[in-house]
Amino acid sequence: MATQRFVDRGDELELLESRFKSDTAELLVVYGRRRLGKSALVREAVRDRADAIYWQATEETTAAQLENFVDTASETFPVLEDIQRDWEALLRALGRENAVVVLDEFPYLVESDDALPSKIQRVWDTHLEETGTTLVLVGSSISIMEDKVLSGGSPLYGRRTATIDLPPLDLADAQQYYPGDDSDTVVQAWSVFGGTPYYLQALDPARSLAENVQSQILSEHGVLHNEPEFLLRTEFGIREPQTYYTILRAIATGKRAANEIAGFAGVDSNALGSYLSKLRRLRLVERDIPVTADPNSTRKSRYRLKEPLFRFWFRYVYGQQGELVQLGDDAYEQAVKPTFTDYMGTMFERVCQNALPALIEKTYQRIGYWWHKHYEIDVVGLASDGTLVAGECKYTSREMTEGDLADLERSVSQVQWTPPSGTEREEHYCCFCRSGFSEDLQQVAADRADVSLFIPRDIVPNGDPE
Repeated sequence: MATQRFVDRGDELELLESRFKSDTAELLVVYGRRRLGKSALVREAVRDRADAIYWQATEETTAAQLENFVDTASETFPVLEDIQRDWEALLRALGRENAVVVLDEFPYLVESDDALPSKIQRVWDTHLEETGTTLVLVGSSISIMEDKVLSGGSPLYGRRTATIDLPPLDLADAQQYYPGDDSDTVVQAWSVFGGTPYYLQALDPARSLAENVQSQILSEHGVLHNEPEFLLRTEFGIREPQTYYTILRAIATGKRAANEIAGFAGVDSNALGSYLSKLRRLRLVERDIPVTADPNSTRKSRYRLKEPLFRFWFRYVYGQQGELVQLGDDAYEQAVKPTFTDYMGTMFERVCQNALPALIEKTYQRIGYWWHKHYEIDVVGLASDGTLVAGECKYTSREMTEGDLADLERSVSQVQWTPPSGTEREEHYCCFCRSGFSEDLQQVAADRADVSLFIPRDIVPNGDPE
């Protein structure tokens, strides 16, 4: 794997550094699933600070954890060597120093001492709150961080002063890792490797995207060959992995409605909700509703995989490892390439949705999908000025034509949406296409201010020059 380097995270770094400089006590929570670069973020934030302790917990006994913490922390604050090996006593001592204290892998501490959140709450309320100390709790176990730190039932509820739920890098920041610099390759690379830093570190920019997919994912020796399985089995402690695998594979292969997923997975439809809830909590699955619907009342739902690598893996690797071994170095050409354009269709829609605010500059209340009966729109943005921006996406080898625009206009006519501001609704139509546009459609766009045409070069930040 390539040497790790820190990339972007400017907003998160600014938040952390500003809180470190605060004269008041700060309790910060940084969490999110593994591989997103939480440890790299906090290490970068404290790198040049002489008053900071960064310590990463291990899966050991409480006594061993405390001894290890003191060994690390006393390098910066030697006074700790003479302090009782007790979290409350140690934190009180650090509070007197107005220290910045980062406890990484905090869930490991909670697992060895379930009372630790209560102990921190007590020392916070009785001592730290009146100091200039900054305490940063970092964790990859979303369930423990939410239940033991963030939820209303946690002893620490109401004490935190800032929370970072770390997302993957967006395409603009991730693309510097991708092999090749043409816009279409960037879109394809995001659609496989996404923006998870650990996955991006596996890429070799000197090799083609196909070669990277072959060596890192399809090869049984690849760094990412078993990555989704590893995370599901070890990181999240799932007790029924096969059921979760089958649900994820169902979604990856296009089964997006609850009844379709339940049927594919052989799961009772009444039980499916709990599985999906778990996967949504882990940020692996996302619920889509028609963008005009009320999320609290609509029963219309579709589900999709949020992490591109998981979608690719469950489409092309899970259950097919034996075949991939037999194909060897030809796995990409024979197992992926014939259907990769079809795989890209849904991913291209997501890229276009994410790019919409930069392409049609408005303030959007919501951006997403819309569907009703046999009508469907790939990209819909509801703008605060009363404009409904609608887009059709085609990741195909054929150009889009005036007929595609006419189909989009018919679908938009079925959308029931009244601007909440009371202004008169307007429509703006967008055509997104990998292969460009016919002459008749280009002429329509030239004649109409409400029609825009975009190819990958327009959609990707810092896309190919003309």
